[in-house]
Amino acid sequence: MKFHRAEEIFLVIGVAILVLSMVITGYQGFAKQMGPPSGMETLDPEKVDEHELFSEPGVYEVGENKYQVVMTLQAFQFTPNNIEIPAGAEVEFIMTSKDVIHGFQVAGTNLNAMVMPGYIQRIKQTFDEPGEFLVLCNEYCGIGHQLMGTTITVK
Repeated sequence: MKFHRAEEIFLVIGVAILVLSMVITGYQGFAKQMGPPSGMETLDPEKVDEHELFSEPGVYEVGENKYQVVMTLQAFQFTPNNIEIPAGAEVEFIMTSKDVIHGFQVAGTNLNAMVMPGYIQRIKQTFDEPGEFLVLCNEYCGIGHQLMGTTITVK
């Protein structure tokens, strides 16, 4: 079978884009650990307050310059409401929803997650620069959705 020169170029470029996309996705998934959540961590959404992890939401130092922020999201509020962490700290957010699907988006960063009832969502971020970051729910969760927000203060 004989191909026209333009077809050969098109095929080579198409295959190169495909291979490059697979390499980038593989690198992000394995080396950078940017894969989607597995959905393997589940809990009863009606018993969130009784769960060992979510019985006391808050900010916890778990290592040298490493923090965990354990959060619950429910009808128009984030718990804890205001979060303070030092600059340069690696922060792991561990979240669940008590009622409906909520969003967790930190303005000015690439932090963006969907938090669903019955599942535990984990996401990591390092805040290098001091400042105040706005956290918004970006999934419509009811009539007071526009009021759902909090701040992360990096000192």
